[in-house]
Amino acid sequence: MASNTAASSVKRKNKHQKAGRRRKNKLARKSTASNVELFAALGEPGKPAPAAAKR
Repeated sequence: MASNTAASSVKRKNKHQKAGRRRKNKLARKSTASNVELFAALGEPGKPAPAAAKR
């Protein structure tokens, strides 16, 4: 049977790995912009595009 120290260190290691995986999965869920977001700056279809912002 493993010692308490060994068991708790393995649990800690697994917890850190899972935290990183959860973080990456959360980022991957929203990695691509939708069509609405991509073309929002172009305005509505059939209407002229809004004027470009001046700098």
